[in-house]
Amino acid sequence: MEIRGERECKDCGTRWSYYETGSVACPNCESVRSVGVDEERKRHTAGQATLDLTEVRNMIDAEPEDELANAAIEECREFVRRTGFIDAGELRPLDDVYLAARELRQVADVVGRSYDPTNDEELYYLSLLRGADRGERPAPDEVPLGLREARGLAYAEAAQAYRSEISTWIDDQDDEYPAAMGALATLGDHVKRIKALQGDVDPETAETLVRAARNLAEAVRWDDEDALARCRERLERLSE
Repeated sequence: MEIRGERECKDCGTRWSYYETGSVACPNCESVRSVGVDEERKRHTAGQATLDLTEVRNMIDAEPEDELANAAIEECREFVRRTGFIDAGELRPLDDVYLAARELRQVADVVGRSYDPTNDEELYYLSLLRGADRGERPAPDEVPLGLREARGLAYAEAAQAYRSEISTWIDDQDDEYPAAMGALATLGDHVKRIKALQGDVDPETAETLVRAARNLAEAVRWDDEDALARCRERLERLSE
């Protein structure tokens, strides 16, 4: 949505930034009677979501596996739901916390439903639980074979969401970015392909998809031809 981020409370006169609080309620008197005071509306999809898995980690030795998995899934689902990438008109990077949350949601579902997960799968799951909220992502060569679909699907969904935000951001700009539009379309094609495969691709392929999406964002944010070239090279690699 496009909003006037600087707000003024009609009851007490306090001014604050919606972009910082994510709320139209006055931080001083909690009144919801406020008006936007800046002249320009800006696109804002970024929420104030924070991924905190502390309570989930505290359940590891105290609760059944299915309840632990459900708690992790719900925490990640809510974080993803409230996360956007356009902050007061500025396009944010696709960060590692978001990627790790997407993956943990998928991995928790797989391991939580499994009657007999392997040791490697359980250790991988626990490594995500330990570090996802700090943006710690296991390397592609660490992904167990039984979880590579979870990784691939998670990254395809992340790239799809980020691609949509890039497209929205481009639409809001005065420039048309014609050089990037082909890459944007090709990125979408690869996302569809990986999702059609239910994420069953090599983890390095999923990583390349994410890197291409990041390069594309860099290209349009900074008008960076080198970043666009890196994006295209990675997309070509995905087509091989």
